[in-house]
Amino acid sequence: MRTIAELPFAAAGAYGDQSAHRAKRDGAWVDTSFKELADTVRALARGLIVAGVAPGDRVALLAETKPEWTQAGLAVVAAGAILVPVYPSSSVEEVDWILADSEARLAICGDGTQVAKVTTVSTVDMSAGGLAALAADEGDAELDRRLAAIGPDDPSIIIYTSGTTGPPKGCVLTQRNWVALCEINAQLPYIVGGDVVYLFLPLAHVFAQITQFACLHAGATLAYFSGDVRAIVPELAEVRPTFLPSVPRIFEKIYTAVQGAPAGVVRGVFGGRLRMALSGAAPIAVGVLEFFAEAGVPVLEGYAMTESAGVGTVNTLAEHRLGSVGRAAPGTRIRIADDGEVLMSGPHVFAGYWRNFEATTATLVDGWLRTGDLGVLDEDGYLTITGRKKDIIITSGGKNIAPANLENDLRQSRWISYAVVYGDRRPYPVALLTLDPEEILPWAASRGLPADLTLLAGHPEVRLLMQDVVDGVNARYAHAMQVKRFAILDRDLTQESGELTPTLKVKRAVVHRNHGTLFDTLYEESDGRG
Repeated sequence: MRTIAELPFAAAGAYGDQSAHRAKRDGAWVDTSFKELADTVRALARGLIVAGVAPGDRVALLAETKPEWTQAGLAVVAAGAILVPVYPSSSVEEVDWILADSEARLAICGDGTQVAKVTTVSTVDMSAGGLAALAADEGDAELDRRLAAIGPDDPSIIIYTSGTTGPPKGCVLTQRNWVALCEINAQLPYIVGGDVVYLFLPLAHVFAQITQFACLHAGATLAYFSGDVRAIVPELAEVRPTFLPSVPRIFEKIYTAVQGAPAGVVRGVFGGRLRMALSGAAPIAVGVLEFFAEAGVPVLEGYAMTESAGVGTVNTLAEHRLGSVGRAAPGTRIRIADDGEVLMSGPHVFAGYWRNFEATTATLVDGWLRTGDLGVLDEDGYLTITGRKKDIIITSGGKNIAPANLENDLRQSRWISYAVVYGDRRPYPVALLTLDPEEILPWAASRGLPADLTLLAGHPEVRLLMQDVVDGVNARYAHAMQVKRFAILDRDLTQESGELTPTLKVKRAVVHRNHGTLFDTLYEESDGRG
């Protein structure tokens, strides 16, 4: 396979009538074969060509995770155009930025809500029969000509970073990058033929992209969630996946809910036949990994970024160390710079940022991707990430502190939803905590406390509960690294407030901007307690 544009057609040839996609329709799970998928992709690609989409044109896609997203995305790439995924949670301003920066000529939207966000280019509305109307019966000769003309180094997808520190940058990923990903998965292997993979991750994220490509390449069935996050756990029991890609938040929620349950119950939550789960996009506490391992549900961490096409280091079932993000993936080189930054090279590393030469030259140096992450390699080549360079707190006393470690430990508490540690150029670290309503509200009710997060955030009993958590975490750290004071926010962090990315990572700059006054008050206290 030369290019990822060929993938759906190669998969149809290899796997034919086997199940490629599974989705819930009117309450029942319905399968689509690899051949049916390829036929749909071909019809949509012909339609894009008829609609005037030229090779190299950018086509945006704003939709929830569903089979139609994959069909349309594969069609864009097959037509020789460049796919620009956009998170469905994006604001009008974010959509405007991405469409303008990429100079997209068309936007394929999941429904009217997404269509309403697009003000500058033509749209196709999936929910209003737009894909069926787009499909064309004629034009195979031109499509085949375009497929043959696509080269391995041609751009295929521009994925915009979630912008935790500023406007998103477009990561240009080539045909070769994705082919390398498929070959790496085959060597590991993670996803294998016959697997059933449950996907709820947003397809605008690289983690979901590598999942769908690996499934197509391996001959696995990709089962799409119904679109309701509250249905994820019930659907796991229905789909009974053998492989599960997820962000830590889901594992943490399940961990909190099933602590103390027999191993069989824990396995049953995932459907009872999960071979392995892969946690990515953010750090996960070792205690959570150990809990699931003991229950017979292997949850392994890997390390990658959008700029590396979702590939970097891997733990495998045969070779893994909990707490590390694994060893270099096949064909990947990892080294640590003098300042502790993790550097990466390999055939999956991106071509650069879209029309941003300055950012590209700062990130790709002498053939190495500067990840911005700090890490250490042990004697066996296992990588442990210790923090983000830009997130490191340097106290006024000169002590360097990686806030992620403290935050992960604090979030192991069932009561805490998010923890954000602050302290740069300040005398000591402080923390902003948010309460997990699913845990704290039943606890409060059992004690006759108000069922209101706003009131609970300032209640003395809740503060004592949080102080116990903070004290327990502090006991694991040297004095200079301990959280000296904390505040409890009267609501959770949200995507709507701009404080979380679509994969639920904290946007520190936004949190500090939104709650800077609250952080400041923590340095005005004088009693040395929370």
